[in-house]
Amino acid sequence: MEAGRDTVTKSVPTPTVPPGEGSGVLAHRPQVTPQVSMNSAVDDLVTLRDFLRYAVSRFNAAKLVYGHGTATALDEAAYLLLSALDLPIDELEPWLEARLVRSERERLAHLIEERIATRKPAPYLVGRAWIKGHPFRVDERVIVPRSFIGELLVESPEAFAADAGAVSSVLDLCTGSGCLAILAALAFPQARVDAVDISPDALDVARANIADYGLEERVAARAGDLFSGLAGRRYDLVITNPPYVATAEVAAFPPEYRAEPVLAHLGGDDGLDLVRRILAKAGEHLTPAGTLVVEFGTGREILESEYPDLPFQWLDTEMSEGEVFALAAGDLAERNIPAMSDGRRRRAKR
Repeated sequence: MEAGRDTVTKSVPTPTVPPGEGSGVLAHRPQVTPQVSMNSAVDDLVTLRDFLRYAVSRFNAAKLVYGHGTATALDEAAYLLLSALDLPIDELEPWLEARLVRSERERLAHLIEERIATRKPAPYLVGRAWIKGHPFRVDERVIVPRSFIGELLVESPEAFAADAGAVSSVLDLCTGSGCLAILAALAFPQARVDAVDISPDALDVARANIADYGLEERVAARAGDLFSGLAGRRYDLVITNPPYVATAEVAAFPPEYRAEPVLAHLGGDDGLDLVRRILAKAGEHLTPAGTLVVEFGTGREILESEYPDLPFQWLDTEMSEGEVFALAAGDLAERNIPAMSDGRRRRAKR
C-alpha cells in the first residue's frame, strides 16, 4: 500500500531488506492483548484522538514492523483508523475530536488488536491500499502495492513518453494487483494495456481492480511467466516492478512481510534473477521507439557492473535514487543480452 494521498506521511515503499527491531523468534512473536483490555478500550475511549493515541501506544509496545505505505506507528494507526471509518486518509485533523458510536469503537478496538495479533499490514486488514490518491483492492493473494513507478505514472508521466497520446500499447509485467497497469491506462488514455502475472490468484485481484476503474475494454489481465505467451506482441512501453529481494533476505522477513506472497518478493540469490531475464527478452517486445522501465531495488552497482554497455537512464523520485531505470528499444536491440550476464556467469563458475 502506498499512503499515496499523503495521509500523515509521504509514501514509503518497501526497502529491499524490510525494517525490523531485534532478531530471532521472540522479536517477531505476536503479542496478544487479553479480551478484557479490548472491552476496556471500547468503554473508556470516546474520540478518534483517544483511539489514535491508544493504537500508537499498543503498536509501539508490540514492536510492530512497518513499510507497507507507512513508516511509523502513528502513520499506521492513522491509516487503519481512518480507513475503517471510511474517512479520507489524507485528512486526520478535522476528525480528531469526533465522538464515536459504540459500533465504531468496537470495530476500531478489534482492528487494533488484530494488527498486533496477526502482524498483518494494515492494508490487508481493511482490504484497501492507495497509490497517490488511487485506491486498490488488496488481500493476501497479492503484495501490498507500493512502487516508485506508480508515483512516476501519476506525477511525471512525461518520464515515460514525451507525448502521452502517442502511447498506444503498454505491457505491465508482474502486475500483482494490477495497480501499475491501471495507472498506466489513466496516464496514457489512448493505450491498451496487457497486465501479466504468473499467479492466477493475483490476476483475480487485478481483474477486480480493473473492473472497479471501468477499464475492462482497455486493460487485459493475462496469465504468463514474464514474456511467455506474448510471442509477436510489441509495446510502446513495458513497465515492471518484479520480485527483487534476495533469497536470504526473504528467509529473514518479519511477520508483516511474510504475510505477503513469497513469489512476489523472491528474486534469487542477489534479487536480480528476474531483472536479468527481462533485460534478455525486452528488446523482442518493444516497438522501435519503445521504452523499458524497471523498478529493481538497490542493485544498481551490480547491474552497472554486469551490463557496462547498457546506457541506463535513472528515474529518481522524491523518495528514491537509482532504483528505477529506463532503456530505449534501440539500446536493447543493438546488444545481444543473455539471461545471465557475462559478469554473473563468471561469478557462477567460481
